[in-house]
Amino acid sequence: MYKVLMFFSTLFLSGILGAADPLYVVKDGKVDAATEKGFKVWRASACERCHGNNQQGLVGPSLIESLKVLSYKEFVTVMIEGRNAKGMPAHPHLNKVDEKTGKKKVDLLYAYLKGRSDGKVPKGRVRSFEK
Repeated sequence: MYKVLMFFSTLFLSGILGAADPLYVVKDGKVDAATEKGFKVWRASACERCHGNNQQGLVGPSLIESLKVLSYKEFVTVMIEGRNAKGMPAHPHLNKVDEKTGKKKVDLLYAYLKGRSDGKVPKGRVRSFEK
C-alpha cells in the first residue's frame, strides 16, 4: 500500500497526474491563439481608455500590478459585476463563450493580462505562433 501511495504521490507532484493546461504560452515573443484572442478582447472592450494601452494605468489602476494581487475569482467578479463606486463598469458580455476557442471571454482576457503582469507576454499588439 505504501508503494502505491508513493507512486501516485510522485505522479501528482511531477505534474503527470492532475496537470492543467498552462494559462498562456509564449514562444519567441509570440503567444498561443487563446492569449492572442485575450488581447483582442482587451482591445474590443476598450480597456486602454482607463488602464493605458500597455496596462500601466491611467485613471484606472495599473493592471500589471493589480494582477499580481487579484485572484482569478476576484478578477472575474470585478469584470462581470464592476466596481461602480470606483468607476469600473460591469462587463457582463465577457461571460459569453468565444466560438473559436470555446473559452469564456473573461478567461481569455485574464490569461492575456496575467501574462502581461508576469512579464512574459510582450506589451503592444501580440501575434499568435499558432497561425
